[in-house]
Amino acid sequence: MAALAFTGPALGQVHGLPGSESTPVLSILGRFTAADVPAMGPAELPVDPPTWASLPSMEAAILPGKGAAQHPMLYIGEGCNTMFLLRDGKVIWTYSTGKGWEYDDAWVLSNGNVLFSRMAYAEEVTPQKRVVWHLDAPAGTEIHTVQPIGLDRVLLVENGLPPRLMVINTSTGVVESEHAMPAPSLTDPKTVHGQFRRIRMTAAGTFLAPFLTMDRVVEYDRNFHEVWSYGIRSPWAAVRLHNGNTLITDEKDRLLREVSPKGDTVWEFRLSELPPGIVFTGSQTCARLANGNTVLCSRGDGGKGCQLVEITPDKRLAWAMYDWKDLGPATAVQLLDDPGVPENPGDLQR
Repeated sequence: MAALAFTGPALGQVHGLPGSESTPVLSILGRFTAADVPAMGPAELPVDPPTWASLPSMEAAILPGKGAAQHPMLYIGEGCNTMFLLRDGKVIWTYSTGKGWEYDDAWVLSNGNVLFSRMAYAEEVTPQKRVVWHLDAPAGTEIHTVQPIGLDRVLLVENGLPPRLMVINTSTGVVESEHAMPAPSLTDPKTVHGQFRRIRMTAAGTFLAPFLTMDRVVEYDRNFHEVWSYGIRSPWAAVRLHNGNTLITDEKDRLLREVSPKGDTVWEFRLSELPPGIVFTGSQTCARLANGNTVLCSRGDGGKGCQLVEITPDKRLAWAMYDWKDLGPATAVQLLDDPGVPENPGDLQR
């Protein structure tokens, strides 16, 4: 399938400049607690609150940091049917979408809207829970990854036979760019689910694709020529940092690795390096903060471990969150006190 020309604005002109020091989302959090925000929106599907297991030893442990109050955040997890928005350690807004499909990606945009993937579809809703954009995954496909490109475009991938990467204008519905992606098999539907969990457009306008079951991360230019690749087992997520390096989570080997453009390892953290007594059962998405620390998400295996950890460059544990009373698994998190414009590609990863 041939690539189409991307007709959107030049990156860096989408919303300010890359590397913005502002935190625009913090200033609009009041919209989520305004009087016009309903408890249940018209498109929401109620779900019974899940009952998670808990570990008394973890609850009794003195974990570093302030728990759920460490950062304001948008918080999602596969296996949990509700999105959570937290401020000062309290849930201030939720969005429920019924049983079954898993959350994998979510963003609070600078205009207050929330963009997310739900495996069977991608959607954008206002703080008042009004749906302003929706796209169903075609039969036999799944949508796990979405990224805002400005306030009127979305990058997403339809896992399928073949998987397709698209940039869609959410105002017009026009597909402005589209390309078929490699896959382990183009005939076996059992391979669809494991194709991709994250693909990101970088600040340079390239596409960074971690192939979860093909054990490599590949960067493509806008014409979808391969310009860089790195072999690593089960890359769940990969993000391009402001320093030009790439931060990758390896789910099977339970590690984070930062590699240079030449493929050299410049920093690595293995979950086995966590302090004794800190249970953390997986490595899914990651985020590099402006302070140099790295936050890593885990499903937590239903209460068997912490959902989030924050690691310093010298590999100290700065923060660990274990909160299975109010929250579920942590597949992904957007930390809203970190500077950057969410819809400006690459702005949030320092």
